[in-house]
Amino acid sequence: MRPLLLRSVRSACLGFEYGHWRLSTRFCSSHSSQSATDDGDNDLSDVFLDHRQIGTQQELYMINPLTPGSVFLLPHGTRIYNKLLAFMRAQLKVFGFEEVVSPIIYRKSLWETSGHWEKYKEDMFEVGGRNQDTKEEYGLKPMNCPGHCLIYGAAERSYRELPMRYADFSPLHRNEASGALTGLTRVRRFHQDDGHIFCRPDQVQAEIKASIKLVDNVYKIFKIPSYRLLLSTRPEQYIGTVEEWDTAESDLRDALDESGQEWLVNDGDGAFYGPKIDILIKDSNGKEHQAATIQLDFQMPQRFQLTYRGDDDTLGHRPVMIHRAVFGSVERFMAIIIEQIQGKWPLWLSPRQAVIVPIADRHVEYARKVKEQISGVPSGDNADLLDLSTSTFYIDVDDRSSTLGHRLREAIKKGYNYIGVVGDKEMADGTVALRQRTGKPTSMKIEDVRQFLIDSVARYE
Repeated sequence: MRPLLLRSVRSACLGFEYGHWRLSTRFCSSHSSQSATDDGDNDLSDVFLDHRQIGTQQELYMINPLTPGSVFLLPHGTRIYNKLLAFMRAQLKVFGFEEVVSPIIYRKSLWETSGHWEKYKEDMFEVGGRNQDTKEEYGLKPMNCPGHCLIYGAAERSYRELPMRYADFSPLHRNEASGALTGLTRVRRFHQDDGHIFCRPDQVQAEIKASIKLVDNVYKIFKIPSYRLLLSTRPEQYIGTVEEWDTAESDLRDALDESGQEWLVNDGDGAFYGPKIDILIKDSNGKEHQAATIQLDFQMPQRFQLTYRGDDDTLGHRPVMIHRAVFGSVERFMAIIIEQIQGKWPLWLSPRQAVIVPIADRHVEYARKVKEQISGVPSGDNADLLDLSTSTFYIDVDDRSSTLGHRLREAIKKGYNYIGVVGDKEMADGTVALRQRTGKPTSMKIEDVRQFLIDSVARYE
């Protein structure tokens, strides 16, 4: 765990320099006589904040006791959530997934077929039907696999159609103990980048290797420094035969060996329906969280009587089901990333990409014009339907009556990636004095700023 350095702000005077205005910030440690100056960006970076503190500071989410374990994503948190899902949707296209949207509530009989009612009932939310009898018992879904089995089983399938890959982001509910609920990391309602692959037995190895590759590709983008691969094997409570489990575990072992990465066995921690590869990543405190998972399942296709017509033209062939998620819980993944970057979002994922600060009232109209042109979102009389191919950005204008220094301090505190200041000179030249979180401001044409942001996002910066 990182040591906590308590600091006191002995002086905070703005000193951000460009043309006719200047802003700087200085912080002094209570443990040292040395002061640090960082062009306004030394924002107590030695003080570790967990995701709950940063979430409050940046107004990302809230939790209300009337719905314990369920998160309200506020507008800026929703921006991050939507970016994560858009990113994952793009990657899933590359790997051949089709997105579906499935119901969140099913009759008890479905959960009995899947085995969840017997093995997982304590972690589910039961829902009484209108007539309050056994025929009207329902359960909120804790996972998507049974619903995806219904989709697969709704039509006759051919071996030529396989593998079939479904992705689903609809909400899940699990009845976590109230004492375990923590911020975004342990919740009762959450979302997964859930996916299920129905394939032939001879396709299993290739699909597992592709899933491991997807995980590795995604984690590199998020600069996750390292992660652990665990093979979680047959638990005490399981369905199916030992022989089926041995075959499934052998397939996962072979795929892990071929991945070239180090892995360990986690005895007895598999899902009740099959073994799995668990991928653990660390938060900034060194605590490990399960994120990605790849699970091999021979049981669910049997229980739902799923078949495909083989190349011998007979219908009785049984597909293999692979469960996989890369983020795991999207909410928990957000928490890990928040703590890893300490709220300093990369531009492509940031909920506050830039703010335009007019020096005086006479510059406000120009600031709004700058915002409209950089953001790509027309407003007022210019508002119209937005082309889906248009790149858009989250740009604000801070035209409050407070001092320039106060507004610039607030922009730094809120975590904007870029701060653009406009005054008489910028109005005359059609420019913006643009400054990143660190560094000196640069005078740029409005159209150049927009293109710069487009290029930065394309590089996941």
